[in-house]
Amino acid sequence: MSREHAVIAKRYAGALFDIAREKDNVEQIKNELTVVKDVFHQTPDLMNVLKHPKFTTAEKKNMIQTSFGSSLSTHVMNMLFTLIERKRTAIVFELVDQYETLAYEQKQTAVAKVYSVKPLTEEEQMKVSAVFAKQVGKTTLLIENVIDPTLIGGIKVRIGNRIFDGSISGKLKRMERELVSAKS
Repeated sequence: MSREHAVIAKRYAGALFDIAREKDNVEQIKNELTVVKDVFHQTPDLMNVLKHPKFTTAEKKNMIQTSFGSSLSTHVMNMLFTLIERKRTAIVFELVDQYETLAYEQKQTAVAKVYSVKPLTEEEQMKVSAVFAKQVGKTTLLIENVIDPTLIGGIKVRIGNRIFDGSISGKLKRMERELVSAKS
């Protein structure tokens, strides 16, 4: 995605977020946008049709209306219609991601990928959330546990663009770098 698309998606997400906050339905709209994103992922032909010049704007809107029916709020449906009218459907994924970021910011939550050798228990996830949320200035973390047997042991946590590597393989790599630099 180009830098320009990211900026546009952020602007649209911000406008939708402002409306959602005003109507006190931030979470509902986040859930609806997640459904939209999932549908677009699962049916790539839908995106191709929305981009195709052969179909009129009215046909594209009708297709969206038929696809989602009454499962989407007026605000989300209007946002999709606006994207169609302005030929910006390509930003829908980035728009959803930007909206989710705004929703999580409001709740003082961050998304974290936690890499471990084996699945973390609920209790272990809560402990990881408690420790690392403070380090990034949040109250909680929404954890996605990724199994990575190459870690040997320990965990690696990625929150945004920050990585906390407490894995054994990470420690071995750091030791190797230190030994190599000491020889130089």
